[in-house]
Amino acid sequence: MYNLNTDKDKYFCLGKIIKTHGYRGELVIFLETDSPETYHDLDMIFINMDQSLVPWFIMNIDIRGDQAILKLEDITELEQARDLVKKDIYLPIEKLGKLSETTFYFHEVIGYKVIDDAHGDIGVVDEILERPEQELIRIMKGNKEILVPLTDEMIRKLDRKKGILYLNTPPGLIDLYLD
Repeated sequence: MYNLNTDKDKYFCLGKIIKTHGYRGELVIFLETDSPETYHDLDMIFINMDQSLVPWFIMNIDIRGDQAILKLEDITELEQARDLVKKDIYLPIEKLGKLSETTFYFHEVIGYKVIDDAHGDIGVVDEILERPEQELIRIMKGNKEILVPLTDEMIRKLDRKKGILYLNTPPGLIDLYLD
């Protein structure tokens, strides 16, 4: 059994089981990814059961946009499937696909140094805040918090080897936090 509290850096949340499908124990999952089709050939997932990651073998997966219909081994009845609704689904971190030099997984940039074109070193990525209206990068410079909207236009480059995120923020944004 894998413990989500102690092994959280070894797994990532792929999505959530949102409802049952049909009467044979199939499940509908919401895939929290920009590329759902990447996961069309999964053979196993881990389901968060009270902070323990329980492995389940996949008999069939049918990707449909940002959702998938999933048939798990040993889940043959509707009641069994209902017990899994609203549970999060995890995969080992090595199942993440490779990304370009301006895209990243939120967990991978935590602790990265942030260099802004106008201000130079503005601190370290502390957290990515996922808000319904806008995702934000929380940067800590000493004890000062800097919040930067996470947009493609602002991300110039990501240096994974050196652990540096290069940004080009709008004039005045960083000054709001540092003055």
